[in-house]
Amino acid sequence: MILGVESSCDESALALFSSKRGIVGEWLNSQIATHVKYGGVVPEIAVREHLTNFFVLLDEAQKVERLRNRVTRIAVTCGPGLAGCLAVGLSLAKTLGLLWDVPVIGVNHLRGHALSPFLPLFQEQEDVFADHLPHLGLLVSGGNTILFRIDEGQSIEILAETVDDAAGEALDKGGKLLGIPYPGGPILEQHAIGGDPRAFDFPRSFSDRSEMRFSFSGLKTSLLYTLDKFTDDQIKVRYADLCASYQTAAIDQLVTKTKHALESSEFSSIGLSGGVANNKTLHSRLAELAAARSVRFLAPDPCHTGDNAAMIAFAAHIDRERVTENAAALTFHPSLRLT
Repeated sequence: MILGVESSCDESALALFSSKRGIVGEWLNSQIATHVKYGGVVPEIAVREHLTNFFVLLDEAQKVERLRNRVTRIAVTCGPGLAGCLAVGLSLAKTLGLLWDVPVIGVNHLRGHALSPFLPLFQEQEDVFADHLPHLGLLVSGGNTILFRIDEGQSIEILAETVDDAAGEALDKGGKLLGIPYPGGPILEQHAIGGDPRAFDFPRSFSDRSEMRFSFSGLKTSLLYTLDKFTDDQIKVRYADLCASYQTAAIDQLVTKTKHALESSEFSSIGLSGGVANNKTLHSRLAELAAARSVRFLAPDPCHTGDNAAMIAFAAHIDRERVTENAAALTFHPSLRLT
């Protein structure tokens, strides 16, 4: 059994993964309610919350699963993320590894997201990658926007990434400009329902197929200038149109770059991961793109799109032949890249 530990940002999470049954237990405490009044995650508060939350989660997990007698390895997020938050999770993992005399494995948080679309397949087939490689993945979250390729051996090649804001950050900040509290993206999506997605012509950066990059800072600036042209009453009248047009501009860029990648090489599957994967419009448009190209569309269950420990434990299972188990030398890397 692998115990996964996740603490890269504002989610405190544990998960237990079996090589035979998959995820057998999960425990998570989200800090969203704590950070809402600040308009975003406050690192110092997040660290303090992790210190409290993990004691509670570990106690709950111990009561249900008797972890000490079942865990054979511990997998912990070692980056990227907030330094203090990563340190809490790593300290917990190292302490448990010492107490239980089991190895501790560091896992790249982004790799966990990248592999998460394959997690639902674990119950279906022994080799989750069979007939699905090469795989084209799109990781979209508040901190990252990455288009990548997975080949045999689960090697990852980055095809495109954002040069400024992440798509999730742009949706949250756009929501803030529209008076929506943190996190704005999911609420903006609800307000966009019924709006005209073409009512406002917001920019789609790097639309040329030769430019394999993302950029969302101009989109946010364009919304700011657009709002300055209207009175509060006018904004209320066209609120749904503004939300729909803004969201569509962000999603158009994501889908267009994914389409360009599909046209430049052969793929067997398309995957969507990260917190923004819960956006129904993005999910449906990528599923439609996959169907049009006759490739399988993969996505994690909704509970595994945001930060979670299940994907960390799963990634450790997938990479079991290539990881180095040296808890003493294990440290955290706040700026770790996807590999």
